[in-house]
Parts: sequence; structure tokens; C-alpha cells
Amino acid sequence: MVRYKATIAYDGTDFSGFQVQPKGRTVQGELEKALAQMDKGKFIRIHPAGRTDAGVHAAQLVLHFDYTSTIPKEGLFKGLNVLTPNDISILYLERVANDFHARYQAKSKMYSYRVDNQGVRNPFTRNFALHHPYPLNQAKAEAALAVLVGTHDFTSFCSMKTDKVDKVRTIYEASLKIDETTKEWIFTFHGDGFLYNMIRIIVGTVLEIADGRKEVEEMKKVLEARDRNVAGPTIGPQGLRLEKVHY
Repeated sequence: MVRYKATIAYDGTDFSGFQVQPKGRTVQGELEKALAQMDKGKFIRIHPAGRTDAGVHAAQLVLHFDYTSTIPKEGLFKGLNVLTPNDISILYLERVANDFHARYQAKSKMYSYRVDNQGVRNPFTRNFALHHPYPLNQAKAEAALAVLVGTHDFTSFCSMKTDKVDKVRTIYEASLKIDETTKEWIFTFHGDGFLYNMIRIIVGTVLEIADGRKEVEEMKKVLEARDRNVAGPTIGPQGLRLEKVHY
């Protein structure tokens, strides 16, 4: 039995999320289907560092699986890239110790969220950025993001559908860059973990502050309220991308 660590990328547009489901096309389902084809129909479970929702993308998601065949690593790597659909790529594949665990040994994750701030939506980025055509104030957005850095209870920024009891997380970075050519706002979040819909709710709240619907001072009040009802909307999944998992 050999344990492999794989780093994959995928366009989440046409997936019902990462986790396998009874109905719906999923990233996990496609990967496990490819592994079964490689190993003569034998089912092999994959274990990801995390899961993404429908429409969310990943630049570098890490996962592990145990493989019984003696096929060389290079052959497995090439075979998986042939058998997976065009919206999934295996970027790296390596043998690791049998006690490696993609989820439990991950120390932090980095996500980005992209907002298209052009007056007219860009049809070529509609699956990868949220179109928000209203005037935005960068200074207000950055001030709101600064409130979130550190260790806090993020109940206000978590979906009420979550099964997590402990909602304390640490954010190491919450930053913003703006591409003046494309008018794309790129939010970056680096933390030890993120709750269900947390980033989508945070950016939804920041956009309300940046476009004047809320004041900067309200961000701290929202955070301290620990009440989902006082935060902004859960914006669309298309702008969210897992950038990297740190070990």
C-alpha cells in the first residue's frame, strides 16, 4: 500500500461541489472514477485538505489516497490527467509517508475572492469573478478588512447551516489589490481555517461598506455581535478560489 499526496486544480463552474453526492457531478466523484479505472475497477477513497461548494474553484488543493497497484508514479500521474475531465488537472503527485493526512496536517489555507468592478460585466470572467458595477472605496474596504485580522469568533460570518460549534478562527492576512486595467478587486485571505460560507459573507459585508451601504465602524460591531443576521449577504461562489494549502 502506497500513500500518495496529490495537488490538483479545477474550475468549479460545472461541479456540484467537491464532495461526492448521490446526485450531481463532483470533483471527488470524477477523481475517484479515474482512480478506479487505473486500478481495474477497485474503489479508492480520496481525502482532501478541505471541500469547496458548487461553483468554487481551486488553484492548488491537496489530497491524499492509498494505492495498491505497483504502477510507477509517473504512469499514475499521466494516467490520472488523461482520465480526468478537462476542468480538473493533477498538478503534482508524490509518494508520502503512510501517516501523512491532507486535512489534519494542514496548518493554514489561502483563498482569493475576485470582484469585477467594471460598469459592464465581462462575459469572459463571469465564472471567475462577481460582477459588482457600483463605485467602491478602497480605503474603506481595507479598513474593514483590517478589523478581521487576528483571532476572533466569526459566528457573524458563518452560515447558520454549519455543523461547527467552535467558530473561533485566526486570520493572518485579509488584504486587497486592485487591477486598474481590468477593474478587478482581488481579496486575499490567509488563515488557520474558514467556516462555511465565511469568505463569501465577509466579502459581501466589505462590499456593502465599500459602496456606502454600511459604515466602516459597523464591521467591528458585526464581528462582535456574533449574529449572522447583522452581516452582509452570502455573495456568489464564482469569485472564490482556494489558492494554496500550507503544511
